[in-house]
This record gives sequence, structure tokens and C-alpha cells, in this order.
Amino acid sequence: MIKKKFLLLTMSALTAITLAACSDTEEKEDMNPADPDTHVQTNDEKDDDAGHGDMDHSSSGEVPKGLAEADSPTFEVGSQATITADHMPGMNGAKATIVGAYDTTVYALSFIPTTGGDPVENHKWVIHEELEDAGDMPLAAGDEAVIAADHMEGMDGATATIDTAEETTVYMVDFTTTDSGDEVVNHKWITESELSAE
Repeated sequence: MIKKKFLLLTMSALTAITLAACSDTEEKEDMNPADPDTHVQTNDEKDDDAGHGDMDHSSSGEVPKGLAEADSPTFEVGSQATITADHMPGMNGAKATIVGAYDTTVYALSFIPTTGGDPVENHKWVIHEELEDAGDMPLAAGDEAVIAADHMEGMDGATATIDTAEETTVYMVDFTTTDSGDEVVNHKWITESELSAE
């Protein structure tokens, strides 16, 4: 009788241990990084979210009212150039087709998205014509302005601090990303110094 009780207790304990191990394994399998409901963000992904990860890299090609086309741009519309900027993954080294060239003041700026979340720092680029009531004169580093562009979620309507300002030619470009092969059309903006002749 004692042997039977001992045997039953031993079997029960082994069964409980086995079930606990299976449950732990299943839980780990459920935390599949490919599953969007359980995926934990990596630091790289968080960095993307704080910078350009939510950017709408393609656009309709519509430009702000008052933006002047460049008279004699270094890279003419229809020509090709190599992008030397890394605003997003797969951009640096991509072959771009110039869609538009415009003379303006271009800003790198920092802001807190209207949708909340981490501050976006040194975002490149927003042009003078994409700021609300900016006036005719260029702004300077340290000035504040309200953004009237939607390059990324939470940008439109955000109050930004100007980090840098430069009068230059900016380009709208089409390109294929070097990493994923995605087609990006009417990307805003690439500055003249971020392009090189092929």
C-alpha cells in the first residue's frame, strides 16, 4: 500500500515537472519576434522610431505654394545622381532620378510629435515653405516654428526648434532602396551636398 502511494506521488511529481517544462517552452515559442503582437522592439527599432522610422518616404509630388524652381541646378530634372545621405535605411549609395529642383532655405529641426512619443532630433529636412507663417526671411538656429508638412507621423502641426539653416538647392528624387529594393517616389528632400554625379 505504501509502495503504491509512493509510486503515485512520484508519478504525479514527474507529470507536474513535465507539464511545467512544456508550458515554459510553449510560452517562449509564443514570443516569436515575427509576431507583431509579442515582438519586443530592439534599440535599433526604437532609434528608427525617434528619427525617420515613421517617415512617409514617398509623396504625391505636390510642392508647397511659393516654392521656386531652381534656375540652373547642379543636377537637372531627369538626370541621375548617387545619394550620399542616410536619412533612412537603403538610401546611402542609391541611384536617384531627379524629379524636381528648388531654391530655398532648408532646415534640420527638432520637435515632439503631436502624436506623443520620444522627441525627434535633428530631422532632415524641412524647407522654409513647409513652415507655418514663416515669413520671407530665413529662420536661424534656435528659432521656433510650426511645421506644416507630413513627412512622418506626428510632424504636421508640431512646434519645432531650428537646429541648422542653409540656403541651397533641394531636390525631389525617385530611387530604389539598396537594402530591400523598395521603390521610393517623389522623396522630399535631398540637398545638393547629399548628391554626387555618377
